[in-house]
Amino acid sequence: MAEQAAPRRADARRNEKALLDAAAAAFVAAGVEAPVRDIAARAGVGVGTVYRHFPTRADLVVAVYRHQVEACAEAGATLLAEEASPYAALARWIDLFVDFLVTKHGLAAALHSDGGQFDALHAYFLDRLLPVGTTLLDAAVASGEIRPGLRAYELMRGVGNLCIGADSDPGYDARRLVGLLIAGLRRAD
Repeated sequence: MAEQAAPRRADARRNEKALLDAAAAAFVAAGVEAPVRDIAARAGVGVGTVYRHFPTRADLVVAVYRHQVEACAEAGATLLAEEASPYAALARWIDLFVDFLVTKHGLAAALHSDGGQFDALHAYFLDRLLPVGTTLLDAAVASGEIRPGLRAYELMRGVGNLCIGADSDPGYDARRLVGLLIAGLRRAD
């Protein structure tokens, strides 16, 4: 019989979430090579706590990536229930998706030594986010707010392409262009 892992203490779960949120913020500000001491300071924990949870930088980057994929995936149904319309829910979800894309800049370089780990993350990303994007698009089409015929993969790929280079060119406003793309989905009456 397999031994079950003991439940983690509440403070350990809080520390891990604080670390993931702090690392994501640090990655936005300084890329995935942000110093561990800066991440620890943002999280309000010691450097040893960072290494206890994430022994390598790749472990930390993967955990942040997964944490943000989960947050984006879970937001879909919530936004659909809370927003005034399916189109509004889709637009808000795309904003979250853009935030996620900004934090993953440099992921490939951080995981360069383990291409298999990167490939697995990409599959995880698609498995978790494509169904959410599809649900939101289908709801907006069914409500008559956007035109039919666009697949979630196409939309997410387009948004991703618009975000390329946004972190290295202060004159480029990817969020504005993504907003124009989402506005262009609206059905002309």
